[in-house]
Amino acid sequence: MQNAITRTNFTFPGLKNLYIGKVRDVYNIDDELLIMVTSDRISAFDVVLPRAIPYKGQVLNQIAAKFLDSTSDIVPNWKIATPDPMVTVGRLCDPFKVEMVIRGYLSGHAWREYKLGKRSICGVSMPEGMKENDKFPEPIITPTTKASVGHDEDISKEEILKQDLVSADDYAMLEKYTRAIFNRGTEIAASMGLILVDTKYEFGKSNGEIFLIDEIHTPDSSRYFYSEGYESRQEAGSAQKQLSKEFVREWLMANGFQGKDGQEVPVMDDDFVDLVSERYIELYENITGDKFERADASNVPARVESNINKFLQAYYR
Repeated sequence: MQNAITRTNFTFPGLKNLYIGKVRDVYNIDDELLIMVTSDRISAFDVVLPRAIPYKGQVLNQIAAKFLDSTSDIVPNWKIATPDPMVTVGRLCDPFKVEMVIRGYLSGHAWREYKLGKRSICGVSMPEGMKENDKFPEPIITPTTKASVGHDEDISKEEILKQDLVSADDYAMLEKYTRAIFNRGTEIAASMGLILVDTKYEFGKSNGEIFLIDEIHTPDSSRYFYSEGYESRQEAGSAQKQLSKEFVREWLMANGFQGKDGQEVPVMDDDFVDLVSERYIELYENITGDKFERADASNVPARVESNINKFLQAYYR
């Protein structure tokens, strides 16, 4: 019996193809539905680690589902159902070839660029005199290309329009939706004692209509700080307390791994895997305010496959 999902290879009626991402296995059904299985794989430094983390997939899938529901009045989204705690089924959309990254604070990639002396990112100006993790006067949108191979790259609005990656009318809507969803996410985070620092959104089209697709506001796609102590830490020049999987990266670095050539992933023993699992559950409860209910883990792949089949039978009846 398996208590976690490392990888799936299910066969469903109408299956067109299966895409295996770093974390998600995505099934195309009749070019109509996408079945997204959020596995228990975990990645860091662009490397999928050898051990799966029990309940991680459930955590990410249920956070994304909750935030899709809580923003559906702003923009329609791809989600149709969550037939299993690790699965979202939604409409197949034609994705835009850009990801909409929005930043409320000078952190992560934006800070690294700023530290190099750059005062513009993706054609957007950043004020002088800022420190790491300072709040921007207004959130900035810094799009990236959506690479099928390799890393996503920064791109400006002007270049997106010049390359005709997105039409001018559609891009205006993407910006509008991005700001509105981020504002909603910021309000929800604040109610939980958190700061939504930055995040990314993906959009697609179906029958000429724009839909929000993929996941939103999970700790894999977003950065959160704890509100309490934020100001005092900024004044002292201290690191902010983050709600993310940063602790996994720190453990790897402390054990000599940063994803570089020749480096081996350190052994992830059962105690460490259990610790990571508990931390993800803690993330879930802090972000959603809900008590995490562990799904039956006696045989996770069998449970997931059975629940998807039940959904498909009802959907196509």
